[in-house]
Amino acid sequence: MTHNERNVIPVTMALLLHVIVFGSLVFAFDFRSRATPAVPLALTATLVTDNAVVIPPRVEEPPPQPDPEPEPDTSEQDRIRAEEQKRLEDARVEQERLDRIRKAEEEAEAERQRQALAEKRRQEEEARKERERLAAERQRQEEIERQRRENERLRAEAEAARQAELTAESNRLEAMQANAKAAYVYAIQQRIQSRWVKPPTAIAGIECIVNIRQLPGGEVVDVSIGRCNGDATVRRSIETAVYQASPLPNPPDPSVFDRNIVLEFRPRD
Repeated sequence: MTHNERNVIPVTMALLLHVIVFGSLVFAFDFRSRATPAVPLALTATLVTDNAVVIPPRVEEPPPQPDPEPEPDTSEQDRIRAEEQKRLEDARVEQERLDRIRKAEEEAEAERQRQALAEKRRQEEEARKERERLAAERQRQEEIERQRRENERLRAEAEAARQAELTAESNRLEAMQANAKAAYVYAIQQRIQSRWVKPPTAIAGIECIVNIRQLPGGEVVDVSIGRCNGDATVRRSIETAVYQASPLPNPPDPSVFDRNIVLEFRPRD
């Protein structure tokens, strides 16, 4: 036997041994439940020399394993845990939603308060400006009223001064006219008395009111005797004297001329 032939036999036996071991493992794996743990086999190896006969090792059967206890049914607990987990998750989501709502409400309330404060400040500013405007308007009206009263006072003083001047001038003119009128009437009286012829029936202290109507230039157009303490002869004598005095004297001031002259006839005794 050659050296190579001697090597073939051990190699063949080794391969056969490995096939047997692998088959045993497969058979044991299929026969047992998947939950049963695999038990390693105890192998006995013998050193084989070139001249020794290879004897296959004895394969020991693993000791029988007791059937595994059935796993407890945890589906209900898993369901409860899942429900509890879902409840906690829903509660967390709901709490987050409520937190967002509360935060939004707080922000909205803060914004509302900010706007309310801004509106209040705006209204206060408008009220302040309105008070200032009213105060300025009141002051302006008071100044206008003060100026109006001052103008009225000055106007009244000016009017009073002017009226005083007018009154003084009127009095002066009236005095002048009165003097001119008195002189005018006196001149007429003297002219009439110079033309009067005292009748025999005339008594001492004759006083008669004579109404004369004349034209511009002094021409007498009518004579009437009013109140008189003389008789008819005396009355006619006075009328005759007036007509004989026509035209009457012109007044020294044309403004005192009057068509109707009323004078008191008092002849000198």
